[in-house]
Amino acid sequence: MGRIRTPRTFEQLSAAISFEQWSPLLSRYGVIDEQGRYLHWNDFQWRVQPGDDAQAAWLATKWARGMICQDIPILVAEGDRPFRFCMPNSLLANLHHIDRMTGLGDKVGDTAASFRTDEKHSYLVKSLIQEEAITSSQLEGASTTRAVAKDMLEKGLAPKDKSQRMIFNNYQLMKKVVEQKSEPLSIHFIRELHQIATDQAIENQAVPGEFRTDNQIFIADAYQETIFQPPDWETIPDRLAALCTFANGDYGINNARSFIHPVAKAIILHFMLAYIHPFGDGNGRTARALFYWSVLRAGYGVFEYISISKFIQSKRGDYDKAFIYTETDDFDLTYFLYNQTETIIKAIQALHDYLERKQREFYEFMGWIDRSPIAKTLKRGHLEILKAAFKQPGREFTAKQTATEFGISENTARSYLNRLVAQDLLIEARSKVEKSTVYIAPANLPTRLQLTELP
Repeated sequence: MGRIRTPRTFEQLSAAISFEQWSPLLSRYGVIDEQGRYLHWNDFQWRVQPGDDAQAAWLATKWARGMICQDIPILVAEGDRPFRFCMPNSLLANLHHIDRMTGLGDKVGDTAASFRTDEKHSYLVKSLIQEEAITSSQLEGASTTRAVAKDMLEKGLAPKDKSQRMIFNNYQLMKKVVEQKSEPLSIHFIRELHQIATDQAIENQAVPGEFRTDNQIFIADAYQETIFQPPDWETIPDRLAALCTFANGDYGINNARSFIHPVAKAIILHFMLAYIHPFGDGNGRTARALFYWSVLRAGYGVFEYISISKFIQSKRGDYDKAFIYTETDDFDLTYFLYNQTETIIKAIQALHDYLERKQREFYEFMGWIDRSPIAKTLKRGHLEILKAAFKQPGREFTAKQTATEFGISENTARSYLNRLVAQDLLIEARSKVEKSTVYIAPANLPTRLQLTELP
């Protein structure tokens, strides 16, 4: 990321440029450009029309934005200046697109019609939590491969190193968010999320769940120039109290004067936790957890199926730039709102694509397994269990449940399950709850089937 040029404020520009000089430019420079982009000065200055003064054009743009910007008085930056945001048409279009795409609760069922409702929910939620746990940790520097991480989470193995510990913690973090989605936000809950995220996986002398007690945090760019220093540590409790008030406040359709779209509100929470930077390490993981808590609490249940960290990771430079753009331009959150709504749209589209692919794979698998070489060596009961295992990776089978589901005796069910374990097609484990044997469906079952040696 190159050096970001900080724009002059509206007040500075107004003092230096006369109204007669910039007001004629209002017809050519508005809130967004002709392509719908909400440009920061860093990009805007290079797109000014020939013959126009760049600073005057920027002043016209700032004036237009000021007419539609909404302050959030309870959330303040340095000098007690309020954070603010605009809702240009192109940003409204992004939010509308998200609303339409997340009218997805029924569509998840339509697209994955071959899954029973309970299976579908368990399978997809577990899949999301694993994906989000892995990519969120990789954003913070975890180096464990995806295959190793998935194997650890699926089998319930203990983490072997710090990278695996970060992923394990994020898995627990996402589960906690889903469990607590109906509860109000509190400072205690924020600390609890951080405690889970950083347990035995912290990069410095910070203590899990404890606020930082100094101001020795500086974020530098490639030129070793400080581009961000969080607020004074002594203001953290008051800032988080204000953030909780904002998070729990009514900004919905019953409060038209102060309405904030629920997804926009969740994105603002994400930004603010990262900005306040209350902890010595693990702020990013905690901020993303707050985003999930907020959208789930607002009724966007489909976000249980969506992983955003993968897409933040793929465009990390844009994510960082949007954060800096907000901080350097009058604490205007609109830059971050654009960045995150675009990220969310990509994540939702990925879910659509994933469901369609899994449905296609399911029907292909159903046709293939009955004709495969392994079908000649197994009984019909084995094949039906394998179909159920493919349908729901991570599912835990028991002899009793399998006997009931397939109409066979418990001893026969146990022999079928043990045979599949012997051929490395199921994973045998001990249930932590019932202290009995369970048989887990592996995520890579098709690969295992291809590699299985026939007797």
